[in-house]
Amino acid sequence: MTAGPSPLTPLSPDAISAPASTEQGTQNARRAAVASFIGSTLEYYDFFIYGSASALIFNKIFFPGIDPALGMVLSMATIGIGYVVRPLAAGVIGHFGDRIGRRQMLVLTLVLMGVATFLIGCLPPVSAIGAAAPVLLVLLRALQGASAAGESVGAVTMTMEHAPTHRRAFYASWVNTGAVAGIMLASLAFLAVSLLPQDDLLAWGWRLPFLASILVVAVGLYIRLRLPESEVFEAAKESAGAQELPIKVVLRDHWATILKVILFGLWSVVSSVFAAFGLAYAGKLGVPAAVMLTVTIVTAALGIVVQPYAGVLADRIGRKPVFITGNIVCAASVFAFFWAISTGSIPLIFATAILFMTVGYGMVNPLGPSMTAEMFETRIRYTGAATASQLGLVVTGFAPAIAAAIVQPGPDGWLPVAVFTAACCLVSAVVTAVWVKETYRTRTEDLGKRPVQAA
Repeated sequence: MTAGPSPLTPLSPDAISAPASTEQGTQNARRAAVASFIGSTLEYYDFFIYGSASALIFNKIFFPGIDPALGMVLSMATIGIGYVVRPLAAGVIGHFGDRIGRRQMLVLTLVLMGVATFLIGCLPPVSAIGAAAPVLLVLLRALQGASAAGESVGAVTMTMEHAPTHRRAFYASWVNTGAVAGIMLASLAFLAVSLLPQDDLLAWGWRLPFLASILVVAVGLYIRLRLPESEVFEAAKESAGAQELPIKVVLRDHWATILKVILFGLWSVVSSVFAAFGLAYAGKLGVPAAVMLTVTIVTAALGIVVQPYAGVLADRIGRKPVFITGNIVCAASVFAFFWAISTGSIPLIFATAILFMTVGYGMVNPLGPSMTAEMFETRIRYTGAATASQLGLVVTGFAPAIAAAIVQPGPDGWLPVAVFTAACCLVSAVVTAVWVKETYRTRTEDLGKRPVQAA
């Protein structure tokens, strides 16, 4: 019997023997990428309208009557609540995703997100039910967090397992490209309602983007129920005998990988600092909310075009060069972005935001989830990647609250926020350079496997 190629041996496209390299496999990869893109768009539309509402509305509706600065910190902190529950939810969702299937869990996460978001739109204000209003808001945000815990990793896991090895990053990039599309739709929704008179906006207008999420469930269910499980997962499931709990294996044997992912994943603070805190901070300096929402829409629209090309490049030259470069661009351009906000110059805000989010973030965002999933083998991939990434995202969730707490008065008050964001990006870049293995020529079925030591 001839031994198969080593995971470290360069593979040409013709030499790849993964199941997804067949014509049917490639067709399934395309279907998985499309389903993941649309599903992530809908899922993250729900998730990010909360961030927009926290910046513009919730401090007035759910935290009235207190100092405006403290109200903003509390409103930003509720964003983080959705991230606190994510590690626990990731372990549960990942467990069943590894045991019974990726698709079933992706259906569950979609339903959870849609229902929680719809109910947020139904919440009475503090003036109607008192302290119960912010408590219910936090509980529903926790449900959103539980859903998001399994969404991105589950979608990227299914997509990359369907994909040919030599195009894995490209197909997987569509998952977080869908997340960018969700940010764009969320911003469009709030741009539309922000045109309402202030009294109408606070009374009922802010609810409309949340109530519209009921459509998410119907569309998302139709798409995801039609997608088959990957051949890689089915093969691993059939060949497995008696198994330990996936979370037990992950925590016992892969704790170092979890630590690696937590540090590697600090790149993700960029999105929450930009979309939530940036919107709130610009408003304090007199930049109209409509301008900042339009900035988000433009950078997201450009990101939808750019991010798949980052996946193509990562398949050709490797994940690490693209990912590290993107982090360095983010670390440098965050200073330019907040400086532009402090000047109030709309052209400068647009230009620096494009450099920050479309160029820099557009190189890390499409690769981060797939690089995390590639660190774990098939039988524990969903559990391992979901648990590790969600532990790291706790910092991301509270990044807007941290930024609101450390920002200083005056024209240069944004400097601590920029330093914090840049430091996170540089830690991610360094960890990637020295600790993350290059996987762009590793077969999908060999990902995450440890080399067998000779006797």
